[in-house]
Amino acid sequence: MGQHVSRTDFEWKYDDEPHKSRRTEILKKYPEIKQLFGHDPNFKWICTAMVIGQIATLYFLQDKSWSFLILAAYCFGGVINHSLSLAVHEISHNASFGNSRPMANRIFGFFVNLPLGVPMSISFKKYHLEHHRYQGDEVIDTDLPTLFEAKLFCTTIGKFFWVVLQPMFYLFRPLIVNPKAPVKLEVINAIIQIIFDAFIVYTFGWKMLAYLIMGTLLAMGLHPVAGHFISEHYMFKKGYETYSYYGPLNWITFNVGYHNEHHDFPSVPGSRLPLVKKIAPEFYDNLPQHHSWIKVIYDFIMDPEIGPYARVKRKTKGLDS
Repeated sequence: MGQHVSRTDFEWKYDDEPHKSRRTEILKKYPEIKQLFGHDPNFKWICTAMVIGQIATLYFLQDKSWSFLILAAYCFGGVINHSLSLAVHEISHNASFGNSRPMANRIFGFFVNLPLGVPMSISFKKYHLEHHRYQGDEVIDTDLPTLFEAKLFCTTIGKFFWVVLQPMFYLFRPLIVNPKAPVKLEVINAIIQIIFDAFIVYTFGWKMLAYLIMGTLLAMGLHPVAGHFISEHYMFKKGYETYSYYGPLNWITFNVGYHNEHHDFPSVPGSRLPLVKKIAPEFYDNLPQHHSWIKVIYDFIMDPEIGPYARVKRKTKGLDS
């Protein structure tokens, strides 16, 4: 079973999350960062090309063997789908059409969601914005692992399986920890996705729908691009609850690795987050940071000081009125 984790509880804090105060401090010194706020006009075209490209590849894959499809889903299709899931993350912050056109962002989210095979764009936004506003809240922030996860996956082999099963935890944890009634747009998201999935089955066969969903799930688990799930907020150095990653995989993940910068300035689109660091380097250069998501996954599994318990939590205060 390997080594047992050294922690027996989460890291409890009783102060506010650090990003609001740092944002105020940075803007006081560098007010020009406000010029980076807004949407990225190139973002929607990049996403559109990715969606069309992913669908086009199905024509060439429809007659391939299952073994080839599994490999292709892990190495290619899953990488594209993971990138599209991070595009959905960008869209949740209105990066495609700006804050003045919220419905255009939601509709574009339906479109970007299509190759993933499962409806998630609206549900993701609903929970993700609370993760920003209530970071570390034991109930509201559903990015936090549950006590059940921490107790069950507390050995080296346990953490390995936790990483493999990450897609299931991210899909079902919010429904258990902080369930919310579905909203109208979620129903629309689901209907559009079902129609698209039926179109894929009718046009290319069941294997191609399986290929798309397989890629989505594989690239959320034991996969280099999924390293960001762990690198973002798992406590690799005591007391620090958000970490940036400055490595090459940012090129295909809309700079999600610039995570301290993102939490400090969620209104800055991913393409401009490196500029935040460039303008205000003294606020970021000395923070603990990552340079390899593969190493993050390896250390998470092998290091007994890191595991599901290695997260900062705060007692819930409830939603603001």
